[in-house]
Amino acid sequence: MFTGLVAGIGRVAHVDRSPEGARLTIETPALLARELREGDSVAVNGICLTATRVGEGSFAAEAMNETLVRTSLAGVALGTEVNLELPMRAGDRFGGHFVQGHVDGLGTVTSVRDDGFARRIEIEPAPELLRYVVAKGSIAVDGVSLTVAGVDDASFTVSLIPETLQRTNLGRVEPGTTVNLEVDILAKYVEKAAREVPGT
Repeated sequence: MFTGLVAGIGRVAHVDRSPEGARLTIETPALLARELREGDSVAVNGICLTATRVGEGSFAAEAMNETLVRTSLAGVALGTEVNLELPMRAGDRFGGHFVQGHVDGLGTVTSVRDDGFARRIEIEPAPELLRYVVAKGSIAVDGVSLTVAGVDDASFTVSLIPETLQRTNLGRVEPGTTVNLEVDILAKYVEKAAREVPGT
């Protein structure tokens, strides 16, 4: 379980693609490298992966084909900056929202504009995801826990404060950028429960 509070930005140092999937090496900030152990989970742009090898300032992970189909890792290139978060530990302060690291689908950034010291980013998700997005609700974008500032029939908008722009790769997105989306798990549970109520 994650919270969507990014601990640092990593950089893709190596990608080995094959018909079986992809093996990645990611350079990571020193603090994360010291805390990470082989077999640990780590969220990479909101995707829960397992560290298969941990070295001096880097770790390796594998992405199976199912992950590549559903996420932006399919097109990841050398040098790509990725958001990193270690799982929440018992007793930690809960600051974001429940993020599983199970990406629901992709979105495309359609506009980026400054709004005072903040920056508003409009994202067009797959239509089947938009029904889970509500104004003032939570959503994870590339693993970052954000509040939905607005939503219409085709897209939603988030507003990023300077701290988020500096600490995550969302400060570098531009129109056309593909991002991983994980909708609020509570919305999916509510929908399932409503479908199972007789007469609904």
